[in-house]
Amino acid sequence: MVISLNHFDGLISLEFLDLCNNNLSGVIPKSLEKLLYLKYFNVSFNSLEGEIPSKGCFSNFSSTSFMMNYALCGPTRLLVPPCKNDIHKNSQIIILHAFRYGLPTIGIVVVLIVLTVMYRRCQRRSTTLPIKDDLLSLKTPRRISHAELSRATNGFDESNMLGSGSFGYVYKGRLSNGMEVSIKVFNLQREGEFRSFDIECDAMRNIVHRNIVKVITCCSSVDFKALVLDYMSNGNLEKWLHSENCFLDIIQWIDIMIDVAIAIEHLHNGHPTPIIHCDIKPSNILLDEDMVAPVGDFGVAKLLGEGEVIKQTMTLATIGYMAPEFRSAGIVSMKSDVYSYGIVLIETFTKKKPTDNVFVEEETIRHWMESSLPKGAIEIADVDLLRREDEYIVVKANCTSSIMELALNCSAELPEERKDMKDVV
Repeated sequence: MVISLNHFDGLISLEFLDLCNNNLSGVIPKSLEKLLYLKYFNVSFNSLEGEIPSKGCFSNFSSTSFMMNYALCGPTRLLVPPCKNDIHKNSQIIILHAFRYGLPTIGIVVVLIVLTVMYRRCQRRSTTLPIKDDLLSLKTPRRISHAELSRATNGFDESNMLGSGSFGYVYKGRLSNGMEVSIKVFNLQREGEFRSFDIECDAMRNIVHRNIVKVITCCSSVDFKALVLDYMSNGNLEKWLHSENCFLDIIQWIDIMIDVAIAIEHLHNGHPTPIIHCDIKPSNILLDEDMVAPVGDFGVAKLLGEGEVIKQTMTLATIGYMAPEFRSAGIVSMKSDVYSYGIVLIETFTKKKPTDNVFVEEETIRHWMESSLPKGAIEIADVDLLRREDEYIVVKANCTSSIMELALNCSAELPEERKDMKDVV
C-alpha cells in the first residue's frame, strides 16, 4: 500500500501521526500546518525531501520528528541544512517575465475556469455526495462482506488454507482488485472474546508500521468475524526455525529479532493507548519477500486504557511463551510481551522449543538456558549457527552469548525485573 502525507491533511482532529520507517518519499505538504490539534508527528527514517513546514503545529516539533531524511531542508534547530532558494533564481526571473507579459491572458483564462467550475457544480450538485463518500472511503477503508471473502478464497477452499489453531483458520485470498491477502477467520465458540471486536479491529487498522502486519479491514457479523491482512510470501518464523529446507545465517537471525523488538516497542510506546500483543511466538512473526519480519496475529491483543498498567483477561495465549503471572493468574502487562520475546530469542538461537518434552514445569527452557550459558555459547547454540571450523566462530559465539544474556533479562520470573522494550531496542 502506498502512503502519501497528502491523505492526512483533511483529518483536522488528528492528534498523533507516526509514520517512521515506512519508505515514504516526496515532500511534506504545507497543508498539514492546518492540523491544529496535532501534538505528535514522526516521519523519521524515510526518504522525504524539500522544505519542512514551519508554521502551525510544526513550530512545536523537534529534530527527532524528521531525522534520517537526507533530502529535507529547513530551520537549523531541526538539524537539517538550510533551503537553498538561490538555485531557483533563474527560473523565478523567467516566471516573473511570463506573468508580466502574459498576465492579461492568464486573468481571462482564470475567470473562464472559475465560471466553468461554478456552472458544473450547480449542474451536478446531486453527484457531490458520492464523491465525498469515495474520498472518505480512502481514509477509512470500508468493511468487507462475507460474500467477498468467500469469492476471494473460492468458498474458503481447503487448498487456500494457510494454517489453523484454537482461534480458527487462516486462508490465502485474492480480492476483486487483484490484491493478495491473508484472511483470518475466528472461531466464535470462544465465548466472550468478541464483545469489543469492532473497536479493537478499528484500532489495529490504524497501526501503520514496517514491522507490524497491516490489518487492511475486517468482516463482522453476528455469526462471522474475520480480519483481512497483508499477505506475507515467506511464511512465518516457525517454518524457518524448524524446517530442514530453510537456513539463515546469524546476521539474518539478528535482523529478524531486531525487527520483532522494534514492533513490540512500537505497540507499547508508539500510540496514545498502549497495545499488548499477548501472544508473541514464532508462528506470529511473519516474513515478507525481503525477509523483513512484521509481527502479526492480534487475535488476543489487549488495549490498555489511559493510566492502566495491568489488565486481567481470560484469554489464553500459547503455553511455553506465556509469562508466569499470565499463566497462573491471567494478568497481563507490557512486561508479558517482554517475557515472550525473551523466550523466542532463546528458541531462535538454539532451535529448541519451549514446549519440547525435555522441558517440564520445574525445568523450563529459561532455566535450562540459565544453567547452560556458563558452559559457553558453542554448547547451547544451534549447530548450524556456530560451526567449529568457521573462522569467525569466536566473534559469533560472543555475540550469541550476549544475545542469550539479553534473553534471560527479558524472561526474568518477576515482571519488575524484566527490561523495557525501549531498552531492548
